[in-house]
Amino acid sequence: MQSNLQTYTAPEPVEMIVSPNGVLCFDDREFRCALGRNGIIDADAKIEGDGKTPAGVWRLRYVMYRADRRASPHTDLPVTTISFSDGWCDDPAHADYNRPVRLPFSASHEKLCRKDGIYDLIVVLGHNDDPPIPGKGSAVFMHIARPDYSGTEGCIALAEPDLETVLSMCTPESYIRINM
Repeated sequence: MQSNLQTYTAPEPVEMIVSPNGVLCFDDREFRCALGRNGIIDADAKIEGDGKTPAGVWRLRYVMYRADRRASPHTDLPVTTISFSDGWCDDPAHADYNRPVRLPFSASHEKLCRKDGIYDLIVVLGHNDDPPIPGKGSAVFMHIARPDYSGTEGCIALAEPDLETVLSMCTPESYIRINM
């Protein structure tokens, strides 16, 4: 007797590849991107505040956006809003290192509501988060690039329309590979 049941095939994980020359390749498309102002470094050598993007393979954890400045992005990734009380701990000595925090916050942190707009759309990458190792880098995001594509603190930054396009192609299985 033959079964009429069809087997489910999960979608293949979708890989983005970032090259050291500032190009993100995804689904046969290329996007200009900004990287750490001091280049790319092996993740094992990453140090908090070095201005370098960590090489490696990172999951795309979730997306955050400023609902007071833009619409929710179209993506299959989990999405949440950024409020004026959202921050990210970058103090290696604090128990909440490389974790989202509520402001006011006594330890060193980044404010996610920025005037310059580069954090109006953020993708949290799975760098140094399971669990975080103090001093090995925090707040490594994919976010909006400055108009001149100047270097980041260690993140990957794309023009807002490009970031929106990339997010529209992502699935929860997507990941990013940053090459040296």
